[in-house]
This record gives sequence, structure tokens and C-alpha cells, in this order.
Amino acid sequence: MRAVVVKVDAHPSKIPVTQDAPEPKPGKNEVLVDVYSAGMNFFDILQAQGKHQTKHPLPFVLGTEFAGKIAQNSPIPKGCPYKPGDRVFGAGQGAYAEKVAVHWQQLLPLPANMSYDQGAGLFVTWPTSYEALVGRAQLQPGEWVLVTASAGGVGIAAVQLAKALGAKVIAASGSQEKMDISIKYGGADHAINYSNPGWQQEVLKLTGGKGADVIYDPVGLIKDSMKCIAWKGRALVVGFAAGQIEKLPLNLVLLKNVSVVGVHWGAYGRKEPEHIPSVWQGLLQLLGSGKVKPVVYPEVYPLEKYADGLHALERRKTWGKVVARIRDEDTKGKAKL
Repeated sequence: MRAVVVKVDAHPSKIPVTQDAPEPKPGKNEVLVDVYSAGMNFFDILQAQGKHQTKHPLPFVLGTEFAGKIAQNSPIPKGCPYKPGDRVFGAGQGAYAEKVAVHWQQLLPLPANMSYDQGAGLFVTWPTSYEALVGRAQLQPGEWVLVTASAGGVGIAAVQLAKALGAKVIAASGSQEKMDISIKYGGADHAINYSNPGWQQEVLKLTGGKGADVIYDPVGLIKDSMKCIAWKGRALVVGFAAGQIEKLPLNLVLLKNVSVVGVHWGAYGRKEPEHIPSVWQGLLQLLGSGKVKPVVYPEVYPLEKYADGLHALERRKTWGKVVARIRDEDTKGKAKL
């Protein structure tokens, strides 16, 4: 089968698609899924290079998020509610491939009104943003939220979720195009360009001098955001897309009574699995209500050009969720590779 097999740690641009990778063999409680679309994440770039906190023994298949169908040749473990042909989305190592073996509890039914491309970016991105805002920041209606990289995968989800939860949202991006996208697709109340010197003054002006109650940051701008965070503000450390881990001036944390809060959604499965269902319950209610909707970057990359998609993501040239399409579905419902 076609797959992106990481044999040595390297940048994705150095890792071609393998045409004859072995089909994965499902283990205990695992099912086999025909992958239609795979979500592309910044951490995929780090994993390929061996730089991510989660390291896999070589060789391994890259990719984590996906949407597809339970394969016709899949085993159905005891207790598994799915059957061959069911549309699902989920996460499991090896999503950049025609098939992936995954524990059935790592899957959820793909809503009928969603495409595979939309579903491919749900499993990691959306619960990360939901748990960050609801579980970690305990966001309240009427509060001000500043979202950095607001047009990116987790960013635009955070903008939508914050608005749906009744917050006032300032979207921060690095270009006018992404500012416009944050308002058009995310529904942000305001947008600012954090490439401009002194951008924090704009946040203070918009909030009447108060500052943002919650900072949602997947970039690595917590230090800079301390200049415009409110008293008792919560700074959410979601990631370091800019490439450097920050060192914070703790005197500002003390003086403003600020909470700096980590958000590592991937660890909940090991540390707090009992919490996961409540997150999905709240999230799927919002998705089902139509108040929030996955935003897919218009250029969907075929598997053979997955590295181009990750490169565009790395250079911050994309917005919304970047997706690799593994196979198309024709009008007769049969997959086309």
C-alpha cells in the first residue's frame, strides 16, 4: 500500500511516499480503517525529525488524524460498535497511508453532514481547543480572548469555540489575509497583526485598557502577550509553532496574578482517560448545532504531495486545517485510489 514511512529521522521533504508498504495488522481491540483524508499537523514535522516529545521506534508511518471507513477486511473486536463500511474519524499512528490500524475507542462516528476532509482534522485539533478554553482556562461568557495564529488549524477552532461560548475574541495573525480569514471563517470580533511592533497596545485599546482575560497561544508568544494580559488572566501554552521554547519573566506572572497553563491534549489518554468523553460530548453538541464548523484549507494535497502540504504549514502559508487526501469517493460510493 502507499504510505509515508519514516525509516530515518528527517524532514518530511526528504521522506518520499512508499508504494509497497505492508498493510498494518490490527492488534487486540483494533480495527482496520480505509483512510480517505488525513489531517496535517505541525507535530508531524517534528515527529518525522525525531524532535517531538512522543517518539516512535523506526520505522513508522507518519500521520495521526484521519477520516475514513471501517475496512471490509477489518476484524470487529468484542464491544466495538462499528461495522465494515461505517464512516469514522479518529486518531492513530500511521494516518498518512491507505490503511491504518487503530484501537476502536480512538474512533468516533463521522457526522453525516461532514465530508472526509472536514472530519480528518477533528480528532486532535478541536478537543485541544475545547479543553484549553473550557477545561483549563474555564472561559466565561463576556471575557476577552486573544488567539494567536488565529487562522491556523487549532487557532481558527479556538476562535469559533470562544465565540460559541460567549467570549469576545481578538484574532492575532501575521498578515492581513489571515486577519480577514479569522473574521470571515472564525467569526472573530477583531483582528490584529502581531507582526507589527507594539501590537499589544491594540489589544489594550480594544479591551478598554483591561487586557485579554485568556491568551490562547500555539505559536510561542506568551512572553510578548504578557504585555496585554488582564489581571488574573490565564495564558494557555498550546504549542511552539515558531520553533523556540520560551523563557517567561515570572515577575510579570506574579505582578498580574497570572496563571500560565499547559495544554497537552495527547496526554489525557494516559493521564486522565475518564475526562475525554465529557470533552467530546460538549464538542459534538456544538458541532451538531452548527455554531462551529471545521474550516479546511482550499488546497487539499494528494498523498504523493503530502510534504508540500507540511512545508506550506511550516512556512505558515496556510489557514484552517490542511488536509492530505488519500483517496476520493466516486458517485457510486466506491473508493478511488
